[in-house]
Amino acid sequence: MEPLSGARILLREFRANDLDDYLAISGDDRVTDWMAFNSYDRAKATEMLEGILERSARTDRPDYMLAIARQDDDRVVGFARIAPGTPASGPWSAKLGYAVHADHWGNGYATDAARVMVGFAFGTLGVHRVTAAIGPENAASIAVVKRVGFSYEGHLRDHVFTNGAWRDSLLYSILENEYADRSPQGHLEP
Repeated sequence: MEPLSGARILLREFRANDLDDYLAISGDDRVTDWMAFNSYDRAKATEMLEGILERSARTDRPDYMLAIARQDDDRVVGFARIAPGTPASGPWSAKLGYAVHADHWGNGYATDAARVMVGFAFGTLGVHRVTAAIGPENAASIAVVKRVGFSYEGHLRDHVFTNGAWRDSLLYSILENEYADRSPQGHLEP
């Protein structure tokens, strides 16, 4: 898959040599405190990156887990995932997720990546609806989806078990027509 360009970032396929950058994100408690998984050690990050690489090579690709790379130096500063639904859950929908290394928070990388992934989901993947489930305390991530045009749908109780406890999630969504209405060309402006 060719890289997807945003205003500030590129979304590209992960490479095996991205392991250190991937571990710096997925192994950082400041980041994973907001995620649906506990921090990874090097062995777990290696296993997960190998799974990402394997899934990205499949013709029946189940998801698009892409590296968020800075445009100026191709350095991985985060990751974004869009997971289309299955026939059982509804192939017309997709789930969005993203994370940015804590040292790069506040630079607009998550918002840019979310916009690009939503555009990819509605354009290339042809879905009708994209959702994001976010921990109620994660004000920064809630602000990201609101900037992209998502609407609040509801509160999911004990939605994920992470970091030793059950965590609620707030569900947000955006529909294809809402995305198309965001600009005359059907693309969100940065």
